[in-house]
Amino acid sequence: MTTVIAFILMFGLLVFVHEWGHLIFAKRAGMLAREFAIGFGPKIFAFTRNETLYTIRLLPIGGYVRVAGEDPEIIELKAGHHIGLEFNESGKVNRIIVNNKSKHPHARVIEVERADLDHRLIIEGYEIDEDEKLYFEVDPKAMFVLDEKETQIAPYDRQFASKSVPQRAMQLFAGPLMNFVLAVILFMILGFIQGVPADEALIGEVQQDSPAEEAGLQNGDRVSAVNGEPVDTWEEFTTIVREYPEEEVSLTVQRDGQTEELNVTPKLLQEGDMEIGQVGVARAFEDSFVKKLTFGFTQTYEWGTLILTNLSMLVTGQFSLDMLSGPVGIYDATDQVVQTGFTNFMMWTAILSVNLGIVNLLPLPALDGGRLLFVGLEGLRGKPIDPQKEGIVHFIGFALLMLLMLVVTWNDIQRLFL
Repeated sequence: MTTVIAFILMFGLLVFVHEWGHLIFAKRAGMLAREFAIGFGPKIFAFTRNETLYTIRLLPIGGYVRVAGEDPEIIELKAGHHIGLEFNESGKVNRIIVNNKSKHPHARVIEVERADLDHRLIIEGYEIDEDEKLYFEVDPKAMFVLDEKETQIAPYDRQFASKSVPQRAMQLFAGPLMNFVLAVILFMILGFIQGVPADEALIGEVQQDSPAEEAGLQNGDRVSAVNGEPVDTWEEFTTIVREYPEEEVSLTVQRDGQTEELNVTPKLLQEGDMEIGQVGVARAFEDSFVKKLTFGFTQTYEWGTLILTNLSMLVTGQFSLDMLSGPVGIYDATDQVVQTGFTNFMMWTAILSVNLGIVNLLPLPALDGGRLLFVGLEGLRGKPIDPQKEGIVHFIGFALLMLLMLVVTWNDIQRLFL
């Protein structure tokens, strides 16, 4: 149950922050954000506030912000339609009754001749069996009422396409940006909770009954060489040790101003298909206020670089598709991390936030990066790409991403149960 709660909270936080970035910059640009959704599929919770429908949906595989103009509008008034009109105190139309007009006895029923709800915000038509042409001004926040469900109209200046290239680009980039900001904050909090990992090969803790304890390593020891090879960083020390499972290695250690020579035999540890050596020591942490402040930025950069490197290896075929994980694999990994403590869970959340930000910036259809690519092309061409063609590309891209998600999820299930 602990893992379920932790996974839901982690997933909710990552998606909320990402979509909140999209939402905030959509509203700042004056776009009409129709819906802010966590998850996909059927709604399990919903409320409306400040023009936006907020929903939590059943399937925890992402989220979205639906902005007016990003998809075809729901209702179009055509000549010959019979509609009911209700008015506000200013005499402007504030409700357009599309059907079930008998349920709205106070609505004024007309036959539409022409309607412009994008620019001029007018409806022209005739009362039933009358010849006098009527003109009605429409409130910019008027509602369509279809099957007793209200949907706010979206004048062109509230639509995504009406905004400048920088505004649209920022609205798309804001989601990944907020994931990077979240990662920086979480890593920074970790730095203040536990300190900042020392850059040098400084021993912070020696595990009981470990090869390191048997060899005489102590807290505070600084390893300066392994098998005669000088080491300056913790990464250099651990990289060499990993290469010698069940083989004796010599360590040169600085302790209280003295140099000690120790021999240790790393125990064999299976990591996937690899056999690595481990001596049973933990890295020391520094209590530097400045390093704590910068820790969020340095860790976000380092993990971002590592993720980009792994993605490039996947593209070039150095990594197999089998190494990718979907929601099932992430849940399993989260279960293992939760058992190791809260700080490790916080770090895992920060790493996933960096990963989510980078993956969404990939120039693939249906992702933020793919949509940014189209906006960038529009900026270079000086005119937009045909929305229908762009929509087809994103639809195909979304279908392929869903297919990839199914393949990855099946691989996760095989690894867990087969």
